[in-house]
Amino acid sequence: MKLAELTWPEVETLDRDAVVICPLGALEQHGPHLPFFTDSILCEAVATRLEAALPRDVLLLPLQWLGASAHHLGMAGTLTAGTETYLHLICEPLRCLLRSGFRRVFILNGHGGNVDGFHLALRQLALEFSNALLSGASYWDLAIKETAELLEGKRKAVGHACEFETSLMLHLRPDLVRSREMRDGDLIHQDTALSAVYIPLDMKRQTRHGVTGQPTLATAEKGQALFEIIATQAVAVVKTIRNRALS
Repeated sequence: MKLAELTWPEVETLDRDAVVICPLGALEQHGPHLPFFTDSILCEAVATRLEAALPRDVLLLPLQWLGASAHHLGMAGTLTAGTETYLHLICEPLRCLLRSGFRRVFILNGHGGNVDGFHLALRQLALEFSNALLSGASYWDLAIKETAELLEGKRKAVGHACEFETSLMLHLRPDLVRSREMRDGDLIHQDTALSAVYIPLDMKRQTRHGVTGQPTLATAEKGQALFEIIATQAVAVVKTIRNRALS
């Protein structure tokens, strides 16, 4: 069920054990070959597949497209929410539904910069709604081992405008991929001794083109395989959340 397409009397009669799906995207630079809305397009595609597979068991919220993207502001056109605003964008819609009796939430994230924010939002909501099952994951983490086997480049996980994301876009929205502008990314700072150290560098200071990974290895066929694996696992995860005891 899609919340945006229902009426309030229809929502009033819904099973409160339906899983509220909250998809999070972003509008930020994705190098010279992918559009600003890449993260949002990919996340919404997974969320839409989820709703289609489990129409009676989920309540799908509209995509929250404004993400935490301050580290991409060095490239013109990126839009971002501040930290406090971003927490409100996640928490306030979910509070409305939790207060009306819904008890199961799954945040489906599509942008790496959102991770800290949605974790914090879930922890905050958990203090207010202790009887609810509040959960979330980035879609690429749902099948990380399986998708790694499909990637040919050195990077075996999602990067930025990389083999992974570019393959998915070639499958889902090939009309938006500027293939002639595609070039592999290279990290300017690569200190092995600091591999476990978090340094919050702006993306423009990390890369020359806003790309990490090897998009030149991307194919639509690879994107279709990645998408099917992720979507299948997402359905399995939400089924488990739907059937898990609340206490």
